[in-house]
Amino acid sequence: MRTLTLGVTLIALMASPAMASATPTVDAHRQTVKKSGQTTLKNPFKKPTRTISVIAHRGASGHRPEHTLAAYQLAIEQGADVIEPDLVSTKDGVLVARHENEISGTTDVADRPEFADRRTTKNIDGTDVTGWFTEDLTLAELRTLRAVERLPELRPGNTLYDGQFQVPTFDEVLALARSASERTGRTIGVAPETKHPTYFESIDLDLTPPLLRSLRHIGWDHGRAPVLVQSFETSNLRELSRQSRVPLLQLTAATGAPYDLVEQGDDTTYADLMSPRGLRDVARYADWIGPEKNSIIPRDAEGRLSEPSSVVRDAHRAGLGVSTYTVRNENEFLPTELRSSDDPAEHGDVEAELFAFFDAGIDAVFADFPDTAVTARTEYLRR
Repeated sequence: MRTLTLGVTLIALMASPAMASATPTVDAHRQTVKKSGQTTLKNPFKKPTRTISVIAHRGASGHRPEHTLAAYQLAIEQGADVIEPDLVSTKDGVLVARHENEISGTTDVADRPEFADRRTTKNIDGTDVTGWFTEDLTLAELRTLRAVERLPELRPGNTLYDGQFQVPTFDEVLALARSASERTGRTIGVAPETKHPTYFESIDLDLTPPLLRSLRHIGWDHGRAPVLVQSFETSNLRELSRQSRVPLLQLTAATGAPYDLVEQGDDTTYADLMSPRGLRDVARYADWIGPEKNSIIPRDAEGRLSEPSSVVRDAHRAGLGVSTYTVRNENEFLPTELRSSDDPAEHGDVEAELFAFFDAGIDAVFADFPDTAVTARTEYLRR
């Protein structure tokens, strides 16, 4: 069984947000990332008796457009232990940070006439999706685009930053985390999620080789690396466990099944993975399990928090760390009893929600507002 533990640090970085940079070629870009040896800093993915890590979900995405260097930098300043990039591939095989490979909702590509002919419809994991896709643009082309806020109705303040930031590469996110770690002595972890690995492999853009190349380039392809690779699929994590000792997290959903297993005709569901037997199997190739919140504390018919399930206890018995997703401050995402009003964009009592999940025994939490999660964690541990 693979083993992994998680630690917490609370010192915030005091550096200014990173801004957009000039457009490089693929080769020129890779030369900008310094290759270095294995870190000697404390591994942030260690799980002692009782600590809780804050993972900045797509950066400080409640405060800046998600998956931008500015969002990641702000998350570090706010005390997040880990920053999380979702990874998709460009046409020329470079991993970049976007929530999805379809980018009309997170960039200004729809306003760029030079890319009008790239709009198309594709079947992604069994669903037809229409728009513009990263795999149809080279890195140089993608770097001409600018990020925009994905949830403008809920986060109008973030729209003030529309058009300011480029789409970052995975190498840049790693370099940012390592630079911050070396400068402060406070290890900043990186938790990349590989998006749609079966789909990308089917179009000859397998995400695993460039992922491992980037980790090796920075010296973080080893079991003590401050990296936690995630996926909602299982096959790519099993493959990674055979190729590397880097820590792995199996994401699950409250419903449905991993797409790779669906594609293979395997009827294993996410619920099966979260059963005691399933968790023991996950522990053979992964170090963490990542259930969504409703799998840990279900909501009742009125949308209120009910009693916790046994998932956290069962995962710990299997030797797995547990991280849940995603805590967001807006009423739209909160249990009904913790909402402050009928305005979906107004912030509610997210601290009470965090305390409920801390009480349930989680080891880490994905948060869009890492500053709120760090403050709540400090208060919870103080009590």
